[in-house]
Amino acid sequence: MRLVVICIGRLKQGPERELAERYRERFEDIGRKLGFRGLEIHEIAESRARDAGTRIAEEAAAISALLPEKYALVALDERGKSIDSASFAQQLGRWRDEGTAHTVFVIGGADGLSPELQRKALLRIAFGSATWPHQMVRVMLLEQIYRAATILAGHPYHRA
Repeated sequence: MRLVVICIGRLKQGPERELAERYRERFEDIGRKLGFRGLEIHEIAESRARDAGTRIAEEAAAISALLPEKYALVALDERGKSIDSASFAQQLGRWRDEGTAHTVFVIGGADGLSPELQRKALLRIAFGSATWPHQMVRVMLLEQIYRAATILAGHPYHRA
């Protein structure tokens, strides 16, 4: 299974980009041994439309253009479900074991994801009830993906 992260907005050079890249590289190292075929990150420029509805629609079209043919969609959504790391790892492992070709994680823009993308999501997750900057959400997601791989591998990184 290949993992794909699609993000609205770009990470500038700096600590957030360095940390995101560190977790992506760590996942690549352990993920191959677990049957994961890589982790792609796609950045999409934020829409410059004047109204929120148009911005959401433009961003949804750009996200949809990057979706592979067969995938499980996970939406990062502040109104999503808060799940623990072990449950997250179990879900990734289940999709991998079922032969899911791609698991796609989507981080929407400041106005959120389109209702259509939210409906397509098999899982909607939130990192708590606080509102987080999109850059931090990306870093936290990549850390959780890496943590999930360590849990599946029985690696001591996760100590819960």
